[in-house]
Amino acid sequence: MGHRDDGRRAFLKQTTAASLALLAGGANPAGAAAPDKNGDVPPTEDLMREHGVLRRILLVYEEAARRLPSSDDTVLDVIAGAANVVHRFVEGYHEKLEEQFVFPTLEKAGKLIELTTVLRVQHGAGRKVTDAILQGTKGGKTGKAAGTDQRQALVNHMQSFVRMYAPHAAWEDTELFPIYRGLFNKAELDRLGDQFEGQEHKLLGGGGFEGSLRDVADLEKALGIHDLAQFTPR
Repeated sequence: MGHRDDGRRAFLKQTTAASLALLAGGANPAGAAAPDKNGDVPPTEDLMREHGVLRRILLVYEEAARRLPSSDDTVLDVIAGAANVVHRFVEGYHEKLEEQFVFPTLEKAGKLIELTTVLRVQHGAGRKVTDAILQGTKGGKTGKAAGTDQRQALVNHMQSFVRMYAPHAAWEDTELFPIYRGLFNKAELDRLGDQFEGQEHKLLGGGGFEGSLRDVADLEKALGIHDLAQFTPR
């Protein structure tokens, strides 16, 4: 595979270190993708990591929806920031990869056609919800006296987004991507990774994956949900 952005390569190598240790000991779960000697991973694993960004946005939406009815307008700023990451990174890049490369290849091979049909519909529905969320944040900055109905509508939009995308990403990770990866040999996966890299630079510019991840981390800090330990049951 071509050399990707150094920051992203370092990120990928760090997160695959544990897998390398398991593989060295002979433990290779069924269907697991072993990194090559350069630490590169298949493009399908890149897609799964991008789902990690999406899932963290879902956590931001869940917390913002909980606070919005009684919070000041700073929460609206966080919601707008999250929706902009969704618009730019999830819809403008990640989903375009799926629609341009993943779904057509599976459909041409006669694989998972019913699932890809549902996923396409959900992409369209998600974009409408994101537009509604962005519109809601623009019209709601009038202090705590803002209309209750308007804020509740924004909460409803975020909740519907979370409700759809949590299973959406889970089905893609467990059903779609493993089948898609199985359609390629190593050389073909390398070429596909280069194509994904080209799209990343074209659609996201210099920031790419790491920039979007940093944006989400800043939103988590703004809500005070950046410490993973706080989610541990006590």
